[in-house]
Amino acid sequence: MLESKARWNVAEQLDERIRPLLEHLHIEPIVAKLLVIRGIDTVEEAKTFLQVDESLLHDPYELDGMEQVVARVRQAIKAEEKILIYGDYDADGVSSTSVMVYTLRELGAQFDYYIPNRFTEGYGPNENALRWAKEEGYQLVITVDTGIAAVHEAEVAKEIGLDFIVTDHHEPPPVLPDAVAIINPKKPGCSYPCKHLAGVGVAFKLAHALLERVPYDLLDLVAIGTIADLVPLTDENRWLAKEGLKAIETTTKPGIQALKKVCGFHEDNVQAEHVGFGIGPRINAAGRLDSAKPAVELLITDQVETGQQLAEQIDLLNKERQAIVSEIAAEAINLVKELYPPEDNHVLVVGGHGWNPGVIGIVASRLVETFYRPTIVLSYDEEKGIAKGSARSIEGFDMFHELSKNRELLPHFGGHPMAAGLTMSLQDVDELRKRMNAQAREALRPEDFIPITRIDVQASVDEISVSTIEKMNALAPYGVGNPEPKVMLTDVKIEGMRKIGAASNHLKVTFQQNGTTLDGVGFHLGHLSDEISPTARVSAVGVLSINEWNGHVKPQLMIEDLAVNEWQLFDWRSARVDILSERIIGLPEEKRLLIAFREQTVQALGLASFNVFDGNDLANIPSMENRYVVLLDPPVESNQLSALFVEGGCPSRIYSIFYQEEDSYFSTNPTREHFRWFYGFLMKQKQFNLHTHGKRLAHTRGWTEETISFMAKVFFELGFVTIKDGVITLVEAPEKKGLDQSRTFRMKQEQATIEQQFVYSSYEELKQWFTRAIQERKIKETIQ
Repeated sequence: MLESKARWNVAEQLDERIRPLLEHLHIEPIVAKLLVIRGIDTVEEAKTFLQVDESLLHDPYELDGMEQVVARVRQAIKAEEKILIYGDYDADGVSSTSVMVYTLRELGAQFDYYIPNRFTEGYGPNENALRWAKEEGYQLVITVDTGIAAVHEAEVAKEIGLDFIVTDHHEPPPVLPDAVAIINPKKPGCSYPCKHLAGVGVAFKLAHALLERVPYDLLDLVAIGTIADLVPLTDENRWLAKEGLKAIETTTKPGIQALKKVCGFHEDNVQAEHVGFGIGPRINAAGRLDSAKPAVELLITDQVETGQQLAEQIDLLNKERQAIVSEIAAEAINLVKELYPPEDNHVLVVGGHGWNPGVIGIVASRLVETFYRPTIVLSYDEEKGIAKGSARSIEGFDMFHELSKNRELLPHFGGHPMAAGLTMSLQDVDELRKRMNAQAREALRPEDFIPITRIDVQASVDEISVSTIEKMNALAPYGVGNPEPKVMLTDVKIEGMRKIGAASNHLKVTFQQNGTTLDGVGFHLGHLSDEISPTARVSAVGVLSINEWNGHVKPQLMIEDLAVNEWQLFDWRSARVDILSERIIGLPEEKRLLIAFREQTVQALGLASFNVFDGNDLANIPSMENRYVVLLDPPVESNQLSALFVEGGCPSRIYSIFYQEEDSYFSTNPTREHFRWFYGFLMKQKQFNLHTHGKRLAHTRGWTEETISFMAKVFFELGFVTIKDGVITLVEAPEKKGLDQSRTFRMKQEQATIEQQFVYSSYEELKQWFTRAIQERKIKETIQ
């Protein structure tokens, strides 16, 4: 067997609900299944989802407060008032700020923008910044992607005579800021249909209203913020993301062109993953390590040289960010292993002095990936006596709810079920760890600590083609609310499998089913090639893609997880003795069960320090059920191995080594014709001295001396000869007996049979033998 790394949750295949979609829309069955799984099960809903046209755009004036905001901004422009755009330091905030910069530029406004520093000012509008704006002569502040919780700051603005407008998309608090106007689709009383716009989406709607046209030229910016901020890619966001990705392909903005170059992609077909894993992290890196201003300047510049310089600067910052994350993550992982082992801690709470607070959220995500535990990572500031933290959770543990039970320890915290941010006193960290673990012990079950992979459809290899994948891509762009479809292949054969990559750490597989093959690639799964036997049938989960190489276009599965649901046989019979111990060490200690029938085998294989069980003593061998059984040598008697499996249970894996120092089957196994000739020879000689003439006789006949000694011993046991000091004397008129009445002959024949069955048989023959033995065990269990 090979256990999957995650629990596979296969969506119910609602075949009866896909029929209307097939009949009216003439789409592929797999596309219809995916739509139904996403809750899109009427013809009209499916048609709208697949079309993704401007009909998805809503009137910006449906946003409550839009009329007041547009009127105030136009008034400011007409009166030549100074306007300050107040943004945020993440990719959504940076792109939102950039949308407003382009908009106000086009309108001829007098304006500038302001991005707070994550480390010195923190998130959102702050009083000092607003007082500075007033001193600098600004008369109107417009927030983007922030401000919905700025109740105190709105009071300050009113007090100092600074008009304050909020545009945001975050969850509104019970009390809203007393601003000139607030635009937020989630605001109480706002009937805007798409509640999940990103901050940049809200800014885009404001730009639409101010410019009195759909600002297509800003869609590249909108796609960056929308995808990077992980808002659901449904409804209006779906159109914004899809058209925005096209806009990134053809953008004329020097900064985005340069950003594409440093990200290393120049494809015409820009996908959401290019933004999510390429552009977004680079823009975020600026604000995580220092000021986000270079990121804004990159997106708004109209100079090619400036764009290239800023893109390279941000790329270097991203590399620095990656190095910092790797360093802190390594420290955090060591802390967990040494002080807070996952087997004893349901929630991981770790911290370090001087850890960069701008990246600890990424580190928390790394720990969740590594240990699959709810995790809080803290940056300690000893001078101030505080700890700033980022929390990430797993399914089944509502992080915001559980943290809320400890409000007296958390003067500042906020978030949602899967993530949160917090600030607390250093002296309360141990208490928080203690409480959160106690809460998790009540809330979580053992199975909750195994990740879940949600699978959309089960497919056979022959159902997957380039055409099918192209039609599935009608569901793109993928993201939150519309995830990339996960496909499962079930019990398919492997036609070929190998490790690939410079470090041999990736996996290349060719699946075969119903006469059709499909290539699969698993990044960082190269180790699994050692855990899948050649004849195993595997189940695989991944996403489908199209591989274009050297003029060939083929479908492929990007493998995320593999499983084998049957016992497996691994043939190590031809492995060199010097590498066997290394292979055995590589097997999990809690799973492996080493069995030998001869003590000398343990010594010969250098396994004296291992826990090896004696195959001759069945009573003292632990259950083999679901274990990795390593058979070090062949049994002494053929029925021993059968008994071992009938009594010991069904292993999940069998590793056959069957080592022996000498091969009885080849070295000493004379035929009956050999015995007949040798007896006739002795009848003529009457006596024969093995010591003086044995070697010459062996040479003459082309035998070994061992063969002659063996036959002599058999004749002695049968009473045909006597042997004294190496001299063989024929017995006159002995009792007639068959060769099999000699114990030595029987043992040799049995050993030859054992060797033929276990040492020299083919892989297929050996697999069949073990299959029969395991079936006998199952029959016995059924009878009992």
